[in-house]
Amino acid sequence: MLRKYFIAGLLIWLPLAATLWVLDFIVSTMDRTLLLLPQGWRPDALFGVHIPGFGLVLSVTVLLLTGMLAANFLGAQLLRGWETLLTRIPIVRSIYSSVKQVSDTLFSQKGQSFRKVVLIEFPQRGQWTMGFVVGAPGAQIEARTGVTLVTVYVPTAPNPTSGYVLMVPPEELREIDVSVDDAFKFHVSLGVVVPSARAQRAALTSESPGAG
Repeated sequence: MLRKYFIAGLLIWLPLAATLWVLDFIVSTMDRTLLLLPQGWRPDALFGVHIPGFGLVLSVTVLLLTGMLAANFLGAQLLRGWETLLTRIPIVRSIYSSVKQVSDTLFSQKGQSFRKVVLIEFPQRGQWTMGFVVGAPGAQIEARTGVTLVTVYVPTAPNPTSGYVLMVPPEELREIDVSVDDAFKFHVSLGVVVPSARAQRAALTSESPGAG
């Protein structure tokens, strides 16, 4: 009986503790942006007390102002000059260019990366997992293989920031009506948090004989 009560309490407090930990990490990290301000402009000096989360407000404000600046002609020219300067610095050039290319692909409104979830047989035939379509490998690779390919990212569990990048023919993929968020939750939870009922029905349909 005590074990039952203990597990029940754990199920209540563990998600709450994890949520608070993540929020505390985000707020603490964002508060470091206050170090960019002159000593006299920081909340500790102005109000005589530390205000948690003020750095988050500052970070969001900087992002909004930067976006507004980039939206006009003069700001776009300034940012283009700044990027040109960074691309001329050794080491910094390779890091900045790689990160910018990935961020432009992920957050661009026209991009399709991480916007479609598919079923793929991995790591071997007969074993299925969910992956994310991230694009195409390019004409050079397709010319060497002689087939049209799709690039799919299959995350590892429970850490989806690492995984496998696969180049497979599109006919080996099965579309599934699962959101990107649900697919990430599935991997992070080690398969415990399953997709919605609608998505499950779509998966069963795609796996039925004659489908695809």
